[in-house]
Amino acid sequence: MTPEEHANPISTNEWNPSEWDAVREDGSSEPSQEAVPESTHSQPPEEISADKFSMDLSCDPQAAEYLKQHGADTVENAFVLANILHTNKKVAEAAIAYKRAIDVHSKSPHQHPGVQVLLQVRLLCILKSGQPLPQDELQYLRSLNIPFANYIEGIALSWREGQHRTGLEKIASAYDEFHTGEEADWLCLGVARRVTPSLFEATRSEGEAAERIPRNIFMYWDQNPPEEIKRNFEYHSKIEGFNFKPFNKEEASNWLYKYYGTEARNIFHSLRHPAECADFLRVHITQLLGGWWLDADLRIKSADALNFMAQQDAQNVFFLTDNGVVHNDFYGTVANSAAMTDCLLSLYRNCYLFHHLYIAYKTGPGPFTRALNRVAHRAFSGIKVTETTRIYEQSDFLNVVEEFDTPYKTYLPHWQAV
Repeated sequence: MTPEEHANPISTNEWNPSEWDAVREDGSSEPSQEAVPESTHSQPPEEISADKFSMDLSCDPQAAEYLKQHGADTVENAFVLANILHTNKKVAEAAIAYKRAIDVHSKSPHQHPGVQVLLQVRLLCILKSGQPLPQDELQYLRSLNIPFANYIEGIALSWREGQHRTGLEKIASAYDEFHTGEEADWLCLGVARRVTPSLFEATRSEGEAAERIPRNIFMYWDQNPPEEIKRNFEYHSKIEGFNFKPFNKEEASNWLYKYYGTEARNIFHSLRHPAECADFLRVHITQLLGGWWLDADLRIKSADALNFMAQQDAQNVFFLTDNGVVHNDFYGTVANSAAMTDCLLSLYRNCYLFHHLYIAYKTGPGPFTRALNRVAHRAFSGIKVTETTRIYEQSDFLNVVEEFDTPYKTYLPHWQAV
């Protein structure tokens, strides 16, 4: 899954409100420095009446066209409008539109999305925009969902006061209120990475040897690989010093049955797209055998890139996209890694409980990002860190691997269409 594929495409004609969380915000602008004082109010914020509601959307033609066609007089329409604005990084305007969705909401717990969902993402947009955080709304959110309020308050402490440790303490495990891979996961991981000393560095006795990532490279293509994929397999099979093993669907199915049993094989065959199958397989293979996973449309760039891989002394090596999402298309890990064990837990939970969930959240980068948050939270809570996890940036990713021309993407169904 390449960085461009992490974003869920928007259609102004069709937006599933259950996928409200598919917005993408890279948080590249510097948050303003502002404290988050306490408040005791727990009432809904003052509503904006229908005759007062108006927005200047000249900044976003897509949102302006949606508002013109659909209005914002229902929760669904206001919600879609807000998501368009949020995705297009018009966060101040998105906060207003989310407020509109709250205002027209029945406040029934049976209406979706719930008020607590709308309010937490509104407050997040307010934080992103650099505006003061409304304390009455934060306290109202706390009366609806305490972890959501802790998440917003913790993000505010990190972004606006630079109190990363205090912010992470406030957040705790609030990310578990969200699907794996939602924006809360990326933002919480961003806070955890700023905490010093590092929460991702193993504690070892003097002279204690560290296990290294095995020199295995794994790939997957379900069946009948096109010529460019065959050439990529051949290229990697000739790399000296690394074992290369590509899997097809039949081999993957047999391997999962042999080492993980009927349950794993049955889930594998129930998945909706070859990309989802690759997601499921990669976690199992790297967890059991250790090594490097590489998607079939990626290629290791050079001898320097191979040296980078061979010289890693960490037990887990991950890369982040510019948005802060964990790459699952290329990573390395030792066998029986604690991080990958957690990935497996999320993978099975999602497959059982959320079969139709957006693939990136269900089986893709989502379980990886959640696993790193849990690793950090356990370390923060005093659990001994036994593995070092290196987390590199998108620029490092591009130094090691490259995506090559893949004509198959123009005629095969894309995973985002599932």
